[in-house]
Amino acid sequence: MIQNTRIRKLNGADRRENGSYVLYWMQEAQRTRSNAALEMAIRGANKHGLPVVVCFGLMDGYPEANARHYAFMLEGLSDCAKNLATRGIAFVVRRGLPVDVAIDMAQDAAAVICDRSYMPLQTGWRERLAREAGCTVVQVETEVVVPVDVVSGKSEYAARTIRPKIKRVWDEYLVPLAETRPEASADGIDLAGDIDVSDPAAALAALDLDWSVRPATRFRGGEIEARRRLDHFVDAVLDGYADARNEPSAAQTSFLSPYLHFGHISPVDMVLAARDADAGSSDDRGSFIEELVVRRELSMNYVAFEAKFDTYEALPDWARKTLEQHAGDEREYVYSAEELEACNTHDAHWNDAMREMVHTGFMHNYMRMYWAKKILEWSATPKQAYVTTLALNNKYFLDGRDPNSYANVAWCYGLHDRAWTERPVFGKIRYMNANGLNRKFDMNAYTEFVDRLVEKERR
Repeated sequence: MIQNTRIRKLNGADRRENGSYVLYWMQEAQRTRSNAALEMAIRGANKHGLPVVVCFGLMDGYPEANARHYAFMLEGLSDCAKNLATRGIAFVVRRGLPVDVAIDMAQDAAAVICDRSYMPLQTGWRERLAREAGCTVVQVETEVVVPVDVVSGKSEYAARTIRPKIKRVWDEYLVPLAETRPEASADGIDLAGDIDVSDPAAALAALDLDWSVRPATRFRGGEIEARRRLDHFVDAVLDGYADARNEPSAAQTSFLSPYLHFGHISPVDMVLAARDADAGSSDDRGSFIEELVVRRELSMNYVAFEAKFDTYEALPDWARKTLEQHAGDEREYVYSAEELEACNTHDAHWNDAMREMVHTGFMHNYMRMYWAKKILEWSATPKQAYVTTLALNNKYFLDGRDPNSYANVAWCYGLHDRAWTERPVFGKIRYMNANGLNRKFDMNAYTEFVDRLVEKERR
């Protein structure tokens, strides 16, 4: 079932009567399973006896992306190529600006289907596609449980304000998506791509990229690996999740955020798998679903309704006011961005977290909060701290450059939070320190955990 509220026609054009295929421009949802946009393309094609073509535009130098991000993405595209071929669907990957590729291939299409993004660059691309495709363009929401504009028409204040709005309607959206069989094969359509994603390493080497951050072996991209990780989480990790999820040295997490970022897995599938699991308690399942749906979709709401979401200026008025009141406070330690990037501070726990990030592209969520709070504490000004935090976040994390990432960074500076006890430097922003880590967790175990990860990446 594809809910009508997921579907939006982006222009007033009609179906092109002499079109040779229905085109799905894949961008946000880089998967073949539980992809509502792909399923809609197939159903539309079957209605008119046409084959389905999927296109992907692969550009050099996507903003803030580097070889680590591209390597992971290409592994996912390799999965897509194989899975689409088994269903008789053509997959064309061309080098160029994604929207240019989509517009070019739209000229022979009866209709164009695209997935939805909340990021300004990609929303702008979809607006241009709608203007220049020359046929009907339909957008299908694939990456949230409940479409953002169904939940709310404004920027929500906190999780507590958006939670009841999501829960009120989410049963309508938490249903499996049936897979449709294409009735017409695309095997006879001569559409050449110029990037062979069957060999991700070779495709990566052919691109003009930022290689300052190398690919990490800790994570392999693609919907096959995403599904394997989900199954492992439900079977072996979900039990005890509510109590153990904050332990940095424990593998009590799904590790699926990179796969969500690249659309390698459906959030609906993840919720259904957790909700229907035999393992774990209701608290375990509830904690996971809270993070996956309420918290993640709060971040989508933030990006959708806050034009300055990637800037310090987007922080709540109270947060900026209190930070600026304490901007001149004496700081015991001040580190440059270069010193931070080199994992060279006096704080061993922070250095461990940064090492995990730099070498593997991931960091435990609790340590992400501590990591960002300390950058605020050790930077000359709060605005400089914010800029540094976001830049490092986007450079190294596989799940960076994402609504969830932007909201999480901003949360560390007061977004979606409340005022706490006032103190130097932080003002009324929530505070964290090393003593709290040592009191709550086995930080020696975390050090050993990171040591093993780093050593593996260096082999």
